[in-house]
Amino acid sequence: MSNILEQAQVAADRQNWPELVECLQQVTTNGSQPQEQHILEQAVNLAIQALEWGDFQDRWEIAKVFPNLGNCAIAPLIAVLEDEDADTEPRWFAARILGKFDRPEVIQALVTLVKNSDEELSQIAAETLGNFGTTAIESLANLLLQEESRQFATAALAQIRRTETIPPLLTVVGDSKVGVRVAAIEALSSFHDSRIPPVLVSALKDPATAVRKEAVRALGVRAYLDAELDLVNLLKPLLWDIRLEVCQSAAIALGRLKTDAAAAALFELLLHPATPVELQIETVRALSWSETATALEYLQQTLIAEIHNTNSLVCQEIVTVLGRVEKPELKDLAAEILSDLLASNHPAVEFTGIKQSLALGLGKLGDMRALDALISMLGDADNSVRLHCTAALKQLSAIEARQQLESLVKQESLEPRLKEGIAIALQEWQEN
Repeated sequence: MSNILEQAQVAADRQNWPELVECLQQVTTNGSQPQEQHILEQAVNLAIQALEWGDFQDRWEIAKVFPNLGNCAIAPLIAVLEDEDADTEPRWFAARILGKFDRPEVIQALVTLVKNSDEELSQIAAETLGNFGTTAIESLANLLLQEESRQFATAALAQIRRTETIPPLLTVVGDSKVGVRVAAIEALSSFHDSRIPPVLVSALKDPATAVRKEAVRALGVRAYLDAELDLVNLLKPLLWDIRLEVCQSAAIALGRLKTDAAAAALFELLLHPATPVELQIETVRALSWSETATALEYLQQTLIAEIHNTNSLVCQEIVTVLGRVEKPELKDLAAEILSDLLASNHPAVEFTGIKQSLALGLGKLGDMRALDALISMLGDADNSVRLHCTAALKQLSAIEARQQLESLVKQESLEPRLKEGIAIALQEWQEN
């Protein structure tokens, strides 16, 4: 072992930090026998040199060695941490490494760093405290009392998903800093506690966009509170928020409630002439997440309503989400809506992208009633549409579809383009 340490010392003298790291790795992985204290202390001193004088990669590698050197590494690391004349990077690494040592003196040193350092060091110190979990809650709660450290302490408490963090987090939900309020609400939203819903409801009226958005998200995953809080009426005004991102979050939240009342609110938003396209698309997705027949009917009505004012992006999104319906009891309805659209004179059906989505959706839904409609699309002028139809036909029923295609291609009266499309489909079928 002495030979390895001698090699390590030589490497340190030469500032060959990669070699030093390699030597210290050998010291800490030398069989199952614990190393003598003086050996570990010598190894720590050498590791500290690499931490202080190496480059970023050297520090990254030596950081992996320190936890294996035991508690004798704590005091030297704290010394690096507290050296205000040192560069930021080794102090940052020291804070990170100390996260492996859940000891009172470490917690105290990190608390001091949060209070007295620049933003970067305060942040890593707080994050390290958060990694300690329950043992650091009291210290972090005390840091909430100081405005300078409140942001970092709140973020660190948010890492600790334990009920003990609820009381301190509740003290900062009305903080003057937006970032503190957001972090607190996000953390609190992960708990099922009677003290939290009133906070979320109040936050819906917060002047900060980020806070309102987080409150909306948190309430959207609490469908069980719908009857108690009337979540639809609480969230509905946020569909018309001044900020688009809040409106989108409200649409998603209502979709997660999976109720007809929520779907009705979304349908109203979808049809309103002032609703921007981005929000319309998010609303279409939210309706599909509702997974109710009423929601699908609303999507169908939207297609009908848009027949004279078609937005291809919105229509395509409706077609796409209908084709992804997985709930068995809704598949027939979704397939019927898509088939009706394909058979109609709806201007949206003229768009290549929508025709492709129609083909894919009908194939995935697996409704054999779509067989004739898909075959007719093989006569489309666009080759990509024909390819999508071929793929969809295979999903429906490869054998039955192929038999029908083989029968049709023999008919002399068949429209030439359709006959060509069928022939190409059969050829592609044979090649695969």
